[in-house]
Amino acid sequence: MNQATLYLADGSIWPGKAFGATGTRAGELVFNTSMTGYQEILTDLSYYGQIVTMTYPLIGNYGVNPEDPESLQVAPFGLVVREHAEHPSNWRTAGTIDDYLVQAGVIGISEVDTRAIAKRIRSTGAMKAVLTTENLPQAEVERLLTTDLPHDQVARVTTKQVYRVPASGPRVAVVDFGMKLGLLRGFVERGCDLTVFPASASFEQIAMARPDGVFLTNGPGDPADLVDAVQLVKQCAERYPVFGVCMGHQLLSLAFGAKTAKMKFGHRGANHSVKDLDTGRVYMTSQNHGYQVVKESLDDTELRLTHLHVNDDTVEGVRHRHLPAFSVQYHPEARPGPMDSHYLFDEFMSLIRPTEGGE
Repeated sequence: MNQATLYLADGSIWPGKAFGATGTRAGELVFNTSMTGYQEILTDLSYYGQIVTMTYPLIGNYGVNPEDPESLQVAPFGLVVREHAEHPSNWRTAGTIDDYLVQAGVIGISEVDTRAIAKRIRSTGAMKAVLTTENLPQAEVERLLTTDLPHDQVARVTTKQVYRVPASGPRVAVVDFGMKLGLLRGFVERGCDLTVFPASASFEQIAMARPDGVFLTNGPGDPADLVDAVQLVKQCAERYPVFGVCMGHQLLSLAFGAKTAKMKFGHRGANHSVKDLDTGRVYMTSQNHGYQVVKESLDDTELRLTHLHVNDDTVEGVRHRHLPAFSVQYHPEARPGPMDSHYLFDEFMSLIRPTEGGE
């Protein structure tokens, strides 16, 4: 049996069985509580640079297929599971999760107590970890655990060039901070003519596309690192209707004077309860974020709080008091996750008014 070892920054060591690729990677250790959707999680670019622990005990039982990926790459640097299914069974199966990780160059470890690891993260907080299939000297492990992780995650995962998904409906400019393809599908299903821009795009570039609205996607890392993007978002919101999701939500909040902060262990899973403060309705949502908008920082801004997390009272949605701009912290595309929040796409569509003569 090939061995793998997970070293945590708190000094704990977790030996297990290796699957996927071989080698050594360091990253931020986080956990996800979803019971299904592991392929969508693996291809969610918001996980770039992280080592993901799945709390559900059996991963890979329905295999992988070419329809479910949310991007063209496997984003996490490592995957930690209790048991990985070597022989999946499902009519859509086109391969195993083992082969999938091998092809992506991503290390997996199984036969470890993932519930105990998740409880440790909840107690201590998300922390650095090293996942390896090699026999590393302790000095090398310590070096990796004390080396700074990258702060340019968005630059590494955003599209490198502008591209279009043409249609005859309203024009939407999409600013890609690490986008899930399900978000694009949400607009394609509504007939939108999409132009996707890299995170480094200028306001002038976006304006040249003559959009009827601007959509801000999810993405990895600390929103406070994206100083230029914050300014871009403010310019867009002062000119066009804007809808932001996850990273886009945090950037919209920063653009209008709110603050963000790192959470102890974040929200990652498909069963997070969120209350709409305008209607009183509670939605089940899919989430993946390690930063939050500080609720108290909204007080002196033109943003009003619209959604709250039921469990910990953190900010889940805001809306500008005067401009047609709003955002949510969770993922309305529901890949993976409940479909409760598809209505948010329609809410954004109601703000879009095609411009006459393209002006």
